[in-house]
Amino acid sequence: MLKIHPDNPSYHKIEMAVSELKRGGIVIYPTDTVYGIGCDLYNRKAVERLCQIIGIKPGKLKLSFICHDLSNVSEYARAISTPIFKVMKKAIPGPYTFILQASSKVPKIFDANKKSVGIRVPDNNIVREIVSLLGNPIISASLKDPDEILEYATDPELIFERYKRIVDIVIDGGFGGNVPSTVVDLSGDEWEVIREGAGDVSLFY
Repeated sequence: MLKIHPDNPSYHKIEMAVSELKRGGIVIYPTDTVYGIGCDLYNRKAVERLCQIIGIKPGKLKLSFICHDLSNVSEYARAISTPIFKVMKKAIPGPYTFILQASSKVPKIFDANKKSVGIRVPDNNIVREIVSLLGNPIISASLKDPDEILEYATDPELIFERYKRIVDIVIDGGFGGNVPSTVVDLSGDEWEVIREGAGDVSLFY
């Protein structure tokens, strides 16, 4: 368990999390919505291990990258048009996942013909500092809770008890939310809100 202050993250502790990711570790971390579980995008063994933990095949992985900012996003998404850029600039950092056309970088990472990618820039200093120091996005999944009523794990102490032998670091950044991000598909000709979660959807209409 690594306790990090959400408003003023300790550089030393961020460094510890990044070192673990660089070694191929799996890390559980807070976002501005629910807790996430992820690894270094470019570590193939770590991605395979992450898929095992969340119970999906790498080829079926719905890609969701946590990026530090908009310039980071443009490396992994194909030519973002001016209207889309303006909408994203208003909405991030924030509780949104944007589905965008994947750049040529994405299939090379996963040996799969992925045409779209989910991009997140959470309004959470801990995970954004981690991504910034790492130098590339982390691939991320929401941390589900076995309790059907809760759906998402929110208490870092309980998360640690459940995952301490499965992952390498659990970051305690305070209680997480139980409402996931709003998902907006910007990959086609028309924008579409495909999951309404946290965040103001009126930004997209």
